[in-house]
Amino acid sequence: MPEISSDNDTGPELLNRQRAVRFSAARLRQFLKRLAGEVAGGRPFAVCVVSDAVMRGYNRRFCGIDAATDVLSFADGAAGRAGDLLISAETARRQAHRLGHGVEAELETLALHGLLHLLGYDHEAPGKAARMSRAERCWRRHFGLPPGLMERALGARPSRPPRVRAAGPRSR
Repeated sequence: MPEISSDNDTGPELLNRQRAVRFSAARLRQFLKRLAGEVAGGRPFAVCVVSDAVMRGYNRRFCGIDAATDVLSFADGAAGRAGDLLISAETARRQAHRLGHGVEAELETLALHGLLHLLGYDHEAPGKAARMSRAERCWRRHFGLPPGLMERALGARPSRPPRVRAAGPRSR
């Protein structure tokens, strides 16, 4: 598991450990602050943006899959921490290009998806995918993000917003 700390008052720590993909770290940092306050309930987490090669190594080591992936979540729980996220910038760039939006929007979408995993959501366990899909869709809309990973996987783009429950943004 990557060693990343986020013991600061400025929000989640963002580390950029790759050079192939340019993106606005300031924009992503602002988005991560919103995620921390609105989704994570103030639980600290960190995000490390890496290359496909690094991601492939972590995916092989922790998931037994010898290929890069877009996002990996490492739940922590120590001292109230949510955990750490690894995001592949190169995979994010390819997905953004294929889907017709910017790399920053894709990084934000991946951060949201990974954070939901840190908070206990799961799309691979039987009977839990629908719950995660609803939460991701609700938060994605709240933040104005493009279709999330769950919607892409299901090929669904619902026409009306879901009811917001405890897992979604609070109504005002």
